[in-house]
Amino acid sequence: MLRRWYDIERDLAVMDEMRRRFEGLFGNTESRESTGLTGAWPRANLYDAGNSLVAMLEVPGLNEDDIEIEAHREALTISGYRKIETPEGYKVHRNERWPGRFSRSFGLPCKVDLEKTKANLKNGVLTITLEKAVEAQPRKISVSVD
Repeated sequence: MLRRWYDIERDLAVMDEMRRRFEGLFGNTESRESTGLTGAWPRANLYDAGNSLVAMLEVPGLNEDDIEIEAHREALTISGYRKIETPEGYKVHRNERWPGRFSRSFGLPCKVDLEKTKANLKNGVLTITLEKAVEAQPRKISVSVD
């Protein structure tokens, strides 16, 4: 039996939506449907820059009002809400960007000075700089010759 291409594509879209809903039942709301990426969102890189720790997170389409950052002496949590709005007069053909709340926590390898923590959002990348606490900063030790 021959089928028209748009019928097949419509069936695939229905099956894709059913799979997403099924995954949502078991808390797997962080899957990356068609990209093949799995894991937590937002994606993050954490760096040790000597006197500070730097976290860089990909948060495309979000602004500063959509993001909440909580820092404790040994933990960092980024949470927020991503809205996906369909433009007026359009109907959705495929929606792979998931809307909803997100939260991501990281254990920090050392204590940080919360008063010196800074966050910057530019071009969809959130950069958080956490200054290390004085006792956690690297120190130079001089070598004496006898």
